[in-house]
Amino acid sequence: MTTHDFIAIGLGPYNLGLACLTEPISELDGLFLEARADVSWHPGMLLESTRLQTPFLADLVTFADPTSPYSFVNYLKETGRLYPFYIRESFFPLRVEYDAYCRWAAARLSNLRFGHTVTTVEYDEADGEYVVTAETADGPVTHRARRLVLGTGTPPELPAVCQGLGGDAIHNSRYLEHRDALRSKRSITIVGSGQSAAEIYYELLTDIDTYGYQLTWVTRSPRFFPLEYTKLTLEMTSPDYVDYFHGLPEETRYRLEGEQKGLLKGINSDLINSIFDLLYARSTDGPVRTRLLTNTELVSAAHDAGTYTLGLRHHEQGRDFTLDTEGLVLATGYRFQVPAFADGIRDRLRWDAHGRLDVARNYSVDHTGQEVFLQNGGTHTHSVTSPDLGMGPYRNSYLIREMLGREYYPVEKSVTFQEFGAPAAVDS
Repeated sequence: MTTHDFIAIGLGPYNLGLACLTEPISELDGLFLEARADVSWHPGMLLESTRLQTPFLADLVTFADPTSPYSFVNYLKETGRLYPFYIRESFFPLRVEYDAYCRWAAARLSNLRFGHTVTTVEYDEADGEYVVTAETADGPVTHRARRLVLGTGTPPELPAVCQGLGGDAIHNSRYLEHRDALRSKRSITIVGSGQSAAEIYYELLTDIDTYGYQLTWVTRSPRFFPLEYTKLTLEMTSPDYVDYFHGLPEETRYRLEGEQKGLLKGINSDLINSIFDLLYARSTDGPVRTRLLTNTELVSAAHDAGTYTLGLRHHEQGRDFTLDTEGLVLATGYRFQVPAFADGIRDRLRWDAHGRLDVARNYSVDHTGQEVFLQNGGTHTHSVTSPDLGMGPYRNSYLIREMLGREYYPVEKSVTFQEFGAPAAVDS
């Protein structure tokens, strides 16, 4: 049986980018396993005309290798879309366009294995190799590798009060497949404060007169926060900030992780303005059948006979009230979970005092610091850079250097004008 240099599990943008960047490296033999039948990037949220919040340069490869044939610009050229994209005069690709780009790149790679649901990972002490077992349509298969790269993504997170709720409530990750059913209801409530909640609200608001439902948007945030996109703040998505953040005490990093949610989960300011403009236009014919409730937290939920009764609390006023709704969309985000298949190697992995993976500066999570690496899932160790698409090629350049023992793609060390820590002591 072939022993690969590494096996990457999961084919989101980060491991797909790793596949693109390692493809020309003859010294690295990697195998990529994905449970689904094809690459699919947030299929439930591929709404028409919605766009990425990062520019096209933040593709799978460009920040590591601008000459790569797997760049977004090359995708546009090969599909005859380069000039229309240029004339469009926007740095930000459409979501459906980015999804198509990922599938285009995947179709050009030979070491991707779809329909492989990894069930167990074990370590062979005698050979010093990881043994990965996956279920396929033809039965279980086993692969071996000296290293692992975990890229299984962040599954949807539901509020505790909605666990086992019943009915047809959905997480926003399944919005598109349930959109028609939602439109047939007399009332729809969206719970959440981020970009996904805003995109769904805007689309449903657009159709409110056609379908006649009552539309409510509930958020515990004190206002509809825009994603902070100023240039000095964007310097926090940099190697410099990774170095600074990773070097902080664990408790400080956890505190900052909570405080920095607005840097990850805010709403595009253009979309906020478009929502207001649409509300204004709809209001010329009279009151719009919609409510926007801020400072309002979901504290309880019940389902009976096709209707949800939501228990809500207004924080600033300290008032409790209820809201009945037929449709319920929970745009409540995602949270990394260590995949169950890793149970067989738990003793080889490092854990912090909070029970989460202790991700080293080089993105390793095993005790050797050179065998098991993590894509994303590290906001508690690498801050806002962990889920940032633009930092994916940087992280993959870092991983490739760690696996090769030499730098194949230049790994940036300092790119910012500002200093994040106190100046080093200077001898007088």
